[in-house]
Amino acid sequence: MIKSGDEIRQAYLDFFESKGHLVMDSAPLIPKNDPSLLWINAGMAPFKPYFDGSLEPPKKRIATSQKCIRTNDIENVGKTARHHTYFEMLGNFSFGDYFKEEAITWAWEFVTEVLELDQDKLWITIYREDEEAFKIWHDQVGLPEERIVRMGKKENFWQIGTGPCGPCSEIHYDRGVEAGDSKEDVLGGEGDRYLEIWNLVFTQYNYTEAGEYKELPNKNIDTGMGLERVASILQETETNFETDLIKPIIDQVVEMTGIPYQQDQESVTAYRVIADHIRSASVAISDGALPSNEGRGYVIRRLIRRAARYGRKLGFKEPFLYKLVEKTAEIVKGVAPDLKKQLAHVKNVLKSEEESFLKTLEQGLNILEEMLAELEAENKEVLAGKDAFRLYDTYGFPLDLTEDIAAEAGIKVDEDGFEKEMEAQRKRAREAREETSFSSGEVEKLYAEFKAQIEEDNFTGYHSLKEKTKVVGLLKDKQKVEKLGKGENGEIILAKTPFYAESGGQIGDKGVIKSDNFEAEVKDTIKKADVFVHQVEVNRGELKPGSAVEAVVYHNRRLATARHHSATHLLHKALKEVLGEHVNQSGSLVAPDRLRFDFTHFSALTAEEIDEIERKVNQAVMKNYSVQTEIKDIDEAKKMGATALFGEKYGEEVRVVKMGNYSLELCGGTHVDATGDIGAFKIVSESGIAAGVRRIEAVTGEYALDYFNSKLDLLNKTAAKLKTEPDNLLQRVKQLQKEQKNLEKDLEALKQKLAGSKKDDLIDQLQEVEGVNLLTAELDGLDNSALRNLNDQLKDKIDSAVIVLASKGENKVIFVASVTDDLIKKGFKAGDIISKVARIAGGGGGGRPDMAQAGGSKPEKTAEALAEVEKIVREIEG
Repeated sequence: MIKSGDEIRQAYLDFFESKGHLVMDSAPLIPKNDPSLLWINAGMAPFKPYFDGSLEPPKKRIATSQKCIRTNDIENVGKTARHHTYFEMLGNFSFGDYFKEEAITWAWEFVTEVLELDQDKLWITIYREDEEAFKIWHDQVGLPEERIVRMGKKENFWQIGTGPCGPCSEIHYDRGVEAGDSKEDVLGGEGDRYLEIWNLVFTQYNYTEAGEYKELPNKNIDTGMGLERVASILQETETNFETDLIKPIIDQVVEMTGIPYQQDQESVTAYRVIADHIRSASVAISDGALPSNEGRGYVIRRLIRRAARYGRKLGFKEPFLYKLVEKTAEIVKGVAPDLKKQLAHVKNVLKSEEESFLKTLEQGLNILEEMLAELEAENKEVLAGKDAFRLYDTYGFPLDLTEDIAAEAGIKVDEDGFEKEMEAQRKRAREAREETSFSSGEVEKLYAEFKAQIEEDNFTGYHSLKEKTKVVGLLKDKQKVEKLGKGENGEIILAKTPFYAESGGQIGDKGVIKSDNFEAEVKDTIKKADVFVHQVEVNRGELKPGSAVEAVVYHNRRLATARHHSATHLLHKALKEVLGEHVNQSGSLVAPDRLRFDFTHFSALTAEEIDEIERKVNQAVMKNYSVQTEIKDIDEAKKMGATALFGEKYGEEVRVVKMGNYSLELCGGTHVDATGDIGAFKIVSESGIAAGVRRIEAVTGEYALDYFNSKLDLLNKTAAKLKTEPDNLLQRVKQLQKEQKNLEKDLEALKQKLAGSKKDDLIDQLQEVEGVNLLTAELDGLDNSALRNLNDQLKDKIDSAVIVLASKGENKVIFVASVTDDLIKKGFKAGDIISKVARIAGGGGGGRPDMAQAGGSKPEKTAEALAEVEKIVREIEG
């Protein structure tokens, strides 16, 4: 009997393959060419262009097991039985082929005959007006009428705004009254008794701006079955978290902590959050996502931080999430095989991010303590919701942790204010999603209308930079127009073109489109719905659809771009040779004047490594390898050993670019004929751009020559300024450094002497407060060392005293405090005093009872801070 997650997935794909479906691999979690989505969040998401007709599917029947991420209800993850951020969606799709009858009967056949679910426990919901679906379930499948429940639009009709939509039918499994008997345990409810396992969406209408539902000429099927849910039924587990798709991760964490999984509700939640979030983060990182402060990077960062916070509840004080990656890779290998290949990279990203967060956590604690101190000073008892939310949003501080720490200081947290801030953020996120939900599809559809008029293999730019062709379409402001005239900006679509459209990091070509009576400059070339779009400014004449024109690419610009693109291939290979096979491209920019190459690696490159990489690339250039391109079947290309760009989705046929016996990559860009054409290669910078991602910027050809000349010019000017020859520049700099060091020593000695001269004047300022000698003073121009030295001298001269000195600098103030031994015995401690004083000046610090120092960021509050010392003395003596 089928039980394991891997068995269920394979059985599903095999079943639909037997029904004539093309089984495709899961798409990466990062959407390709779809700015409306942060993540692939449903089985149908990668196929949106097929559903709206802007692209032709490889087959009209497709089946997949799609990895998905949804984070709209992240706060419920770990607290409920079935909420996840990462899950697997089994789906079968029809693009204008079969419809309701096949979708319904095949679904019933699969769940009852393949999965062998008890028919008596299966319930069906349909849209209340969908008589066709009812008849199929009742008359053909044979379900009794009472087991087919009609529901309203909210439950059983799929629609988002205008556009394609339609009714849906859901299959539910009754887990029995023992699973739940509350008012929520009804079909479509939030209880645990009736479990929705499969949703069949019948896309048959187009909802118009006028509010009409018009029948679509080509009807589609979109289904989604949750793998984790089906696994929980077949494995007879209480929740999804006990299935073989998640529980092994929980078991590993239990082994690490020694705390039983179900010791209490707090431990249950912690284990579930960690297991869920490590699946999301690991697979997303292996698909090319990286933690950052915006977009999907922020989602990954939040997941890692949330898991780390719950790890602290289980006693973890050091990074631990990276230790769970191997177990996760084993569990998801059937849908995310790349994770196993990327183990080292994913572990490094997780470990680095968690280490960074633990430091951030300490920073958040310091800020919270400052907030509480200010409230205490103002005799306030409530921390504002907006402040609690700032801690949560910026530093990953959970509300319950803020409340616990505040309670220790007798402070309450404004929970209502926190929730208002949280809801405002959710609203902003919802509005952002709504604004972009259909814009991408509508734009793609606009350009797709021209596809039929474009010649097959319409890009001729690999072999020629000129092409006689004709105009098939004109656009202005995203609207089709019948002409473009002098001075206008618009877009031209040609039957065939030599212009390369921006793709794979390579920017689009520029040039001219012209005829006897017309000329337009091509400012950029982009691709929409597989259509090459020339963005132009008309210089003379007028152009109409159907006109014959000549398209001419700027030759020097294309050649310079090709040099940089070919250099990225050599660079990629050299990086792997010098740093290791874990290096993978994670982004690039190829332009005429430079290249930018982002790659996975976890430490800054040494000067020696940069030199070695540069040397290897230039060696490959000088060997003048022939650059050859071939069109190959994807499997054949991989067997050849061609490097595929990580996370990129390829078709059945791919273009292989070979550079001698050195580099072999899949690439659609333009290249030089031989590596010697690159001329020279020079790395101009290396930097980190995210956790585990480095960036190299480099130049080739004439731009490399310009770079060398500019550096030589700078060298000559610097040597002249320092009155020496370029060959003696290093020695001259060393001499100046030595002179500077001697001057600094002299200056330090003068400062110490100046401080010493003030000693007697300061002793005269000694005052008595509640029987305690107190000296506070503000001095100008002293650094830490001079201030400490002066404090020590004063302490040696005064038998009994509390001494606090301050010195202001630009945008900061430093404090030094000391207490004599006799007063320490009375309860005076320099560390405690300096901490309270510095807090007033926007800082903090501490030290020993006899000596302490601190800093502050508000020098304007120095006098107020020093005045606090007298109050502290009175409190202790009082």
